[in-house]
Amino acid sequence: MTRDRILVFVLWLSAIFLLPVSAQQPVASTHHNPVAKASEVQSFEQLSQSAERARAENRDDEAIGLYKQALKLQPAWQEGLWYLGTLLYQHEHFPEARDDLRRFVAESPQSGAGWAFLGMCEYKTREYTRAFDHLQRAMSLGVGDRPELANSVFYFVAVLRTRFEQYEESATLMMALARAGKETNLFVEPLGLAALRLPLLPEEIPAERRELVHLAGEGMLAVEARHTAEAERLYGNMVQAYPNQPGVHFLYGAFLMDVHPEDGIREMKRELEISPSHLGARLRLAEEYLKEQRLDEALPLAEEAVKLEHRSGLAHMMLGEVLVARGDLAKGITELETARDQAPGTVRIHWDLLRAYASSGRAQDAKKEKAEIEKLGSSETRP
Repeated sequence: MTRDRILVFVLWLSAIFLLPVSAQQPVASTHHNPVAKASEVQSFEQLSQSAERARAENRDDEAIGLYKQALKLQPAWQEGLWYLGTLLYQHEHFPEARDDLRRFVAESPQSGAGWAFLGMCEYKTREYTRAFDHLQRAMSLGVGDRPELANSVFYFVAVLRTRFEQYEESATLMMALARAGKETNLFVEPLGLAALRLPLLPEEIPAERRELVHLAGEGMLAVEARHTAEAERLYGNMVQAYPNQPGVHFLYGAFLMDVHPEDGIREMKRELEISPSHLGARLRLAEEYLKEQRLDEALPLAEEAVKLEHRSGLAHMMLGEVLVARGDLAKGITELETARDQAPGTVRIHWDLLRAYASSGRAQDAKKEKAEIEKLGSSETRP
């Protein structure tokens, strides 16, 4: 069974229990004529009841037709829109399902499940920006006690983050799902894409890159599981098979930094030879030099990172950390404050600022950072 089929099957099982409270009772159309003929009202009642019976008895094609007929009489019938939309999604009629679910959320904007299914439909119709926005709205609203739906929303958001070049955020979501004990095979390709910084969806991977992506993703999972020997074997095979592929030496180097730092430094330098504008390699190499107190080597790398991507909170964070370590508190704090503005949810930046403010005698500012750290810790989102 393919990954898409697995997701559709799991989501459909979840959908049986997903009807929001606001859609549990038929809602009369706002355009319903109060003096409609009794025969028309009876016709709607008959159609809606027949549709419910057909759905309950798994006569889906018949149910879809009946729901459509009933909705012609009462277009704002929320229960009908919900079940029609989810039935159409199950049968992969994504454009039709999308249109009905858009009507549903227009009347039930607080339905996290509604936004979830709408976003997944839009993903399937390749409306990726809308899908991303609506899936994030579902995350914000929550989908209730529906873990399978929540996991699916996290999955789709993660793969879209990679496509929109938000690689770190994507990998973080995927790792959270893996740690929660979900089926790790689903995450191999998405993790590999994020690790290699390839802005693609899993279904867009070219055939000639699929093995590379698999090796990268399997290596990431091995590292997460603390299977160090397995991770080193996978990454070693990856480097041997794809020595000139951008991202390969960065990924291997990031792994080696924790076990053989000098080898990690060598791999990062090799990555920069292949990919001179690789932001991650500069930041990771600067971080290692900072750790070893090789500040004169760390500083130019951090400065280059900021020039390459002046909107990167991580780049400003690294430059701020290096400046503070060199004793330039004023400039370091300015960089860290810029980093905080660009990446307010990164706890490490707030810790950096807390220490820097304390060192410069700014007790009140340090206190504010401590409060923000506590706030971020208590509101951390997990799948």
